[in-house]
Amino acid sequence: MSLPIAVQVYSIRDVAESDLVGTFRKVKEMGYDGVELAGLYGYTPDYIKGVCDALGLNPISAHVPLVDMLADPDGVFADYQKIGCKYVAVPYVTEERRPGAANFYSTIEEIDKLGAKAKEYGITLLYHNHDFEFKEIDGVHGLDIIYDRISPDHLQTELDTCWVNIGGEDPAAYIRKYTGRAPVVHLKDFNISGKLPKHLYALIGLDDEKEDDEPSTFEFRPCGHGMQDMPGILEASKDAGAKWVVVEQDEPSMGLSRLESIKASIDYLKSIEW
Repeated sequence: MSLPIAVQVYSIRDVAESDLVGTFRKVKEMGYDGVELAGLYGYTPDYIKGVCDALGLNPISAHVPLVDMLADPDGVFADYQKIGCKYVAVPYVTEERRPGAANFYSTIEEIDKLGAKAKEYGITLLYHNHDFEFKEIDGVHGLDIIYDRISPDHLQTELDTCWVNIGGEDPAAYIRKYTGRAPVVHLKDFNISGKLPKHLYALIGLDDEKEDDEPSTFEFRPCGHGMQDMPGILEASKDAGAKWVVVEQDEPSMGLSRLESIKASIDYLKSIEW
């Protein structure tokens, strides 16, 4: 039996910004059960809730920049409570907050407090990883330090399986490592030949460095069209007690548009037994 499938709206951010209702309607028609928000595109929480209710899409979660949550935690969690989100995720942290950096441990303390505040609104705080959290401190991954130092009552995982793989771990095994603490799993496929490009985050719009001299050997792919063991990841997600899986593709590839990319993912996920 499969889990419900949502799409991270960041994957289709350009079309969502220009036509949110029409884009969400297409997402529903593709067969997605829910959406994970990446901003409100200037609309009110009540409007977003109304759109999702009308289309039968579950707004399961939202990615909210850490600085926004720290600036107005009550406002943020109240907004997403109105929409009906059960989860809010820390999507990304800047260099000074990463493992080994000056503000790493103070950031953990801040996230812990946010998790406690989220709980007051009936929301579970998640942490969405990249590969940089797999930097080791005294032989322990930074990501594990985050989860070790914050109670599951205040923070749950949102493991991004692409970045887990690039970080050097097996995605399925890592999901099972957090059994009971992995309610939402990000399904992300990719293809790589040779070495990773030096400025990998330029591919997701989060790095202003110049492009590499060598052509990029890395690209995000629709689920089932890359190197990931997607059936293994799906089985691990079920074994770990996941409630949702979320398709995310930071940038399109294979000559497909953003919408075509997420359709290829849902078509694949609907075609296999899991």
